Amino acid sequence: MKNLLIVTGGSGGHVIPSISLFEHLKNTFSVKIVTDLRGSKFIDNTKYNYELLDVPNLFLKPYFFPINIFKYFYKIIESLSFLKKNKINIVISTGGYMTFPFCLAAFFLKKKIILLEPNSVLGRSNKIALSFSNKIICYSKDLRNFPKKYTSKKAIIDPILKKQIYKIKKNSTNYKTKISKVLVIGGSQGASFFDEKVTELIIKISKKHKFDVVQQISNKNSIPVIKKKYNEEGINFNFFQYNYDDSEIYDGVNFAITRGGAGTLSELSFLNIPFLAIPLPKAKDNHQYYNSDFYHVKNCCWMINQSDFEINKVSNFIFNIFNDYEIFCKKIHNLEKTNKKNNWNTINKRIIEIINEN
Repeated sequence: MKNLLIVTGGSGGHVIPSISLFEHLKNTFSVKIVTDLRGSKFIDNTKYNYELLDVPNLFLKPYFFPINIFKYFYKIIESLSFLKKNKINIVISTGGYMTFPFCLAAFFLKKKIILLEPNSVLGRSNKIALSFSNKIICYSKDLRNFPKKYTSKKAIIDPILKKQIYKIKKNSTNYKTKISKVLVIGGSQGASFFDEKVTELIIKISKKHKFDVVQQISNKNSIPVIKKKYNEEGINFNFFQYNYDDSEIYDGVNFAITRGGAGTLSELSFLNIPFLAIPLPKAKDNHQYYNSDFYHVKNCCWMINQSDFEINKVSNFIFNIFNDYEIFCKKIHNLEKTNKKNNWNTINKRIIEIINEN
């Protein structure tokens, strides 16, 4: 049996796909996970064993660069030791600066390296590691910032989703009822903008349309304030905080307001939930914009820039969405076409094929 290492860290956008990968691979290979402190908060340690290896961000605080570069080289040595000790055959990296020491260590030891890029833009760590990796798993053949000379390394696959997602009832094109449940989700990074502005938006549109809201709150201190506002307006609500086991938030949802994280958009898309995307404007390489645009050009969603967000303007926009069931159903139909081949068994078979390729 081959020994696999999944190395991940940082945001949920990196870590959560690694957990889904683990679920796909655990019955075929011997699989371990390594993450950093930031990434560990997205892993349930009662369900998944993982090793911690914190890697300094070389460019976060430039005045610490001399010390951090020394620490970074030490982490490469630790990575070499880990791979040898655990007799790792294949390293799978989900991107992020934390993963790079393991990629380098695997290269020095001549181990197979497979990258995962769920975004529509090639990440910076993955772009550097691409030159000495064997394969890169991605969801689109038109990955932005991808060097053409490495095209042969691409392994295209439908989005890798949590296993629980496949058990949730999807929206149907036979949709004939009013929108009754709205999901507000900012993703693993949270969104104070959503806590403030989207809360105002929900209150505004609730004055004309009655619906329940399921909302991620990024700042715990905001919960009492938002709760008070919703109670005063008679809005039925349920608050949650982002984690891996939050698939139940999608139950019965007709419409969503979201950022542009690849994982969240893939889940909404698979469940045929039309959504309004408001990409994080400061996301690296503007990847949230391009993640959202991937669905927008297929007429699967709506999208606005945060800089264009104005309560009256956006509320009128959403009133039109709520009232035009024909356009709404068209979105559902397009989402169905986008995800018609995505199922657990097909994805599982494809991932194992990629790993076993010479």
